[in-house]
Order: sequence, then structure tokens, then C-alpha cells
Amino acid sequence: MKRRLIPALAIVAMVAGTAACGSSSSGSSGTGGDSGSGSGTTLTYWASNQGSSIDVDKQVLGPELKKFEKQTGIKVDLQVIGWPDLLNKILAATSSGKGPDVLNIGNTWAPSLQATGAFLPFDANALQAIGGKDKFVPASFATGGVEGKDPTSVPLYSLVYGLYYNKKMFADAGLKPPTTWEELQSDARKLTDASKGVYGMAMEGGSYTEGVHFAFIFGQQHGADPFDAGGKADFTSPGMVAGVKQYVDLMSNKVVNPSSVQYKNGPEAPGDFAKGKAAMLMSQNNADNTLVADGMKTSDYGVVAIPAPAGKKDTASFVAGINMSIFKNTKHQDAALKFVKFMTSPAEQKILDVPFAALPVNAGATPNFTKNAAEAKTFQNILAERAVPLPLVADESQFETNVGNAVNQLIAQAATGKAPTSSDIKAALQQAQDKMASAG
Repeated sequence: MKRRLIPALAIVAMVAGTAACGSSSSGSSGTGGDSGSGSGTTLTYWASNQGSSIDVDKQVLGPELKKFEKQTGIKVDLQVIGWPDLLNKILAATSSGKGPDVLNIGNTWAPSLQATGAFLPFDANALQAIGGKDKFVPASFATGGVEGKDPTSVPLYSLVYGLYYNKKMFADAGLKPPTTWEELQSDARKLTDASKGVYGMAMEGGSYTEGVHFAFIFGQQHGADPFDAGGKADFTSPGMVAGVKQYVDLMSNKVVNPSSVQYKNGPEAPGDFAKGKAAMLMSQNNADNTLVADGMKTSDYGVVAIPAPAGKKDTASFVAGINMSIFKNTKHQDAALKFVKFMTSPAEQKILDVPFAALPVNAGATPNFTKNAAEAKTFQNILAERAVPLPLVADESQFETNVGNAVNQLIAQAATGKAPTSSDIKAALQQAQDKMASAG
């Protein structure tokens, strides 16, 4: 389930030396645009790893690509690429001009990758070719690139955060799911019994992606944005400091296992929750696959929106997920657009969302990634009403890297028993902002 955890890395500096030359697809043939219907064309498609393994992705996507070929005569050469390699391969392709026709990107990469100039803008004509802007959930569509410009990606799989809670542990303690952050903190304390190795909250304390995600979400709850209206970094505002402290205090208050500072981008935190070692877990909806794999039944847990402090803004998630992009100089633009239309169609979304535990990107579609109707509705409502994109600026990737690492260091400090103060947090965020300025 790495797709929910891999961020936009610090690629802006690399973009500066990247030619906006797009791709000369190695999987394509011909010298011009598509002729006629595109029948006989071969597209190369780089798909990000969504399942438990690359082989699983191939098993899921293979029959769907054959279906597309049967419908259109367009063959798709599939390459499933693991997350550790995907971004570097994309950057190499933007520089060399040798890459795929169509590819997946983490949606938080969209603004920074757009800055390379290598990708096809989805202008009015391109959007019409894939079924129109209105077919997408607005919150998911908003992740497509820099705000105010034609997007260079469109949503394929959507994800958001929710608060998972163990129904039995809550019932045994006479508790109901929290509706405010203060209630969550109180519940977490009551549900923690460190002598038994049981804690109120599970945390991926070593994941800088989780760190920056919650810095952003909780900063939003306190009315803060990491960038001002002019796109300038503003990491040290009172709201950002309060948001980071809200997250770090979970470790400071000893409602999280201190050893979770070693949990990085993997199944450990969901595993602790599934095995009854933690009563709550803040995670994206694709955690379901890990929970079930670890022996938990969907009836064993409930999901509610991550609550805000009383009186604060009720933002509960950022809009996470996977987008699709087309290299600008593909020799088969029409065929590529047909493929994007196919993959983002309601019929295909209904099929692909189940094995990949994703929310549909189509407006009005009913989630089917889980048989738990209440859970599905909760996540759908969070996406529609309580989720906002990460900053839609070219420097977003550096924000993720620098602030995420700063939060990790603060979590590690808290795990030693020395609770970071607001002053400590502000200093760490200032250092992150300074690093970004020096890199620019």
C-alpha cells in the first residue's frame, strides 16, 4: 500500500536542468499523430504499483488492457514500476525524451512535474476527449497541477484519511468514536495500557510523508496554509506550529508506542491496529487491505472523520491518490487520450477500485472498495466535503521533504520523553523553511 505514503520528493531543483522535451515513446511507432481510430497503435504505459506486489498489479490490469485492445484495436504495453524507482524513471524520461506514452503519478507530484513542461496539458479539447471535467469528483480533479493552469494530470484512484477505531476496545471502555480532537486525546489516554503493550493510537512515526501529511491537515484545522497567496513559504505561522504540535503531542502524551518512531512507509502501524495493540489508527482507505490481511474483519472496526479541535476548521484529510499523465510529444496522442478515458470511465473504476482499495474518481459514483457501506460512505463524504489538495505550487515537493523530515525529528524527540514545545516546533519549521530557500 505504498501509494498512499510516497510523496512528491524534492524534484524542483532537478527540474531546473530538465528539458521540456516530453517523451519519444519507445513503445510506439509512426512519425505523426494517430491515424483514424488508432487501431494498430501500441502505447507504453507505466503503472505505479498499487497492489501487494507488481505481479498482483499485472494480474489485475492485464485483462482490462486486453479489453481495451478488443474495444479499440489499441495495444497497451504495460510496465508496473515500484515506488522507489518510479519518480527517478519519470525524471529521466523528461530529460532524455525517451519514456512512455501514458503514466501514473502520485497526485502530490503533479505541480512539480508540471513545471518540467514535459506533459500534455488537459485543455478544453483534451478534457472533452476523455469525457469532460464534470465526470470527475471536483476535489480529486483539483490535484491535477498548478492552480490556475490547465492540469497536466487527471485523477485515476482517490484516497483520503479517516480515523479507524477498534469497536470492541471502545465498547469495553464505554467510549464512543471521538467528535473533537480533545475527545480523541482523552479516549487515547483511557485506552492506553503501556504495561500490556496497548496504546490509544498507532503511528508511522518514522514516515516523513505521514509527518507532512498531518502537519498540513492539522495546520489547515488551525486556519494555516504552508504557502502564502504569492506562493512564498510560510511554515512558521502560529497555525502551522499548532498543527504540528497537535500531531507530535500524541507521542509526547505517551498514547503512542515509542518504538513506532521506526515505522516507515510500511504495514507496521496498521498491523498494530489490526492485532489489538492500538485502539485507533489515522490512515487512508487502502489500509483496509492490510487490516484484512492481518486477520481483522471489516465488522471489527469503524471509521469516522479525523476530528478537529473544538471550534476549529473541520478539514479531515488532504486529497490523496494517483493521477494519469500523457507525455506531450507522444506520437499517439489520440490513442493515449482514449486510454485515459477508458481507465477513468465509471465501468473501469468499478472494477479497479476493489483490488486497489480506492475511492472512485467519478462524480456520483458509489464506492465499492469495501462491503462495509458505512465505511464507504464515510470516506466518500470526507473526499467530497472535508478534504483539500496539498499546496498546488511548484515548490510543493520541497515542502513535503523538508517539513516531513522536521516533524520526524520532533516525533523522535518526543519518543525520548522530552516533549517538544511550541518554540521547539517553530524553530524546526524555520529550519525547514531555510533549507527550502537555500535550495531555491
